[in-house]
Amino acid sequence: MNKYAIIDIDGKQLLVEQGRFYDARHLVPIRNTLKPNEKVVINRVLLIRHGSSINFGYPWLHDAAVRGRILHGCVDKKLVMRRIQRKRKTRQIFGYRADMIRFVIDSIHFGGKNLNKY
Repeated sequence: MNKYAIIDIDGKQLLVEQGRFYDARHLVPIRNTLKPNEKVVINRVLLIRHGSSINFGYPWLHDAAVRGRILHGCVDKKLVMRRIQRKRKTRQIFGYRADMIRFVIDSIHFGGKNLNKY
């Protein structure tokens, strides 16, 4: 794990490596616009580690990008909320599954160079 990047997706920080897949709730602001096998570029890169060198952004690295592609849409685990009112003897159960997008990281770029080739 000597080549990785930390990216920001919807206020959450995610450590990514090349060749691995990740799930994100809000990859784009508009829903259902990304199709499978479509390429995405994430420019909100907070940190890049390449070997022994570490580059920090303040708040982001301006010449860094993480490129990947969409695999498919998926859903998160079901979140169940129960609302119980005592003395009235009423119970309500709410639940939903959050929409997720699964994507795979193809390459990490910094300073115009693909870091995964070196």
